This record gives sequence, C-alpha cells and structure tokens, in this order.
Amino acid sequence: MEARGREAGRKRPLDPLLLALRLLPFLTSCALYFLLWLPEEEPSWMGALAKCLPILCLAGGVHVAAPPGPYSRGLCRGLLCSALGDVLLVWPDCFVFGMAAFALAHVFYVQALGWVPIRLALLGPGLVVSGLYFRLLKPHLPAELGLPVGLYIAILALMQWRALARGSPAALGGVLFSVSDAVLGWDTFVRPLASGRLTVMVTYYAAQGLLALSAEQGRPRRAD
Repeated sequence: MEARGREAGRKRPLDPLLLALRLLPFLTSCALYFLLWLPEEEPSWMGALAKCLPILCLAGGVHVAAPPGPYSRGLCRGLLCSALGDVLLVWPDCFVFGMAAFALAHVFYVQALGWVPIRLALLGPGLVVSGLYFRLLKPHLPAELGLPVGLYIAILALMQWRALARGSPAALGGVLFSVSDAVLGWDTFVRPLASGRLTVMVTYYAAQGLLALSAEQGRPRRAD
C-alpha cells in the first residue's frame, strides 16, 4: 500500500512525441508571429490576433489535454487573461487595461500554483530584486502609472515565488515571465534596448509555454 502511494505521487514522465504533438499549434503560431513581425507603430487587429494566438493555443491545449482539476483550470484562466492583455497592449492607449489583465492572469496563476510547499526562503530574494527594479524604473514612469506599475510588480513577484516553490518547469516559467516584463518596462519607459522587442516576446512565449507544460505533471509534493 505504501509503495503504491509513493508510486501514485510521482510525476509521470511525458512522452516526447505526444508532448511535441500537443505543443505543435503553439509552436506553429509562435513561428507565424515572428515571421509576420508586424510593426509596433501600426496597431491592428491582425497584429493583435497574431500576438495572442500562441497563448490561445496553450489555453486550448491545457483545457483539452491536461489532467482536470484546480491547477489546469487556474492555468487556463491565467492564459486567457494573458491573451486579453496581449490584445490590449497592441494599442498604447490601453496600456493600463492590458497591465490589469496580466495582473489578473498572475492572480489565477498564484491560485493554481497554491501555497504548499511554502518555501519562504524563495520569497525574500524576489522581493529585493523586484523592489530594486521598481526603484530604478519609477523616476521614468508617468506620475499616474507609479502606483499601478508598483502593484503589478508586486503581484508578479508573488507569482514568481509560487512558481519557484512548485519547481520546474513552472519555476523557469515564472523567472522568464519576470525577465520578459523587466525588459519590456525598461525598453518602454527608460530607453529602447537593442533587440528589446525580440527578447520580450521570446522570453514571454517561453514562460507561458513552461507554465502550461507544468499542467501535464502531477500534483506538487505536500511537504518541503
């Protein structure tokens, strides 16, 4: 009985071929986005669709193929909110609404990732780095964006902590999401970075893909 319990609690290895087939729509839509590479200065619904399509593919894949339960439901909701944020951020005037959509996505991710194991030691470094980044960024923000951006960074740091506590691949996904948003913030408000947009989108899609991939695994261990 005990041996069976240990066996049931282990994470099942993913079949590489099956995984590749499940990721094919996501990878194909990512390739389409980078092939189109629509200019930022010309917002359009085609650009919005190309940008959010990979995330919609991930949401559909998690909904259809991932084990049912609170974890996959939370990831699906987070991915759908992210797709909405992708669309809104295509239009600069909708920046605050897009940021709010991503903040809600992180709330759903935190809800899915859960609070066990707690691993408080992982929280401190993330808060320190996030706080230092916000301190560097704040002088370059419009006055009305100081509080919303600060709240968003705090929610993102919380999501990264819970992703790190859960472990790979969610952990790497959480870190890459933070990297993507940090580069985006600096490129947008401080000064343009060489290959900034490419870095943002590659790390962003990779982060979302890894978070979605974590739904294929079993439940996290209940003890630290």
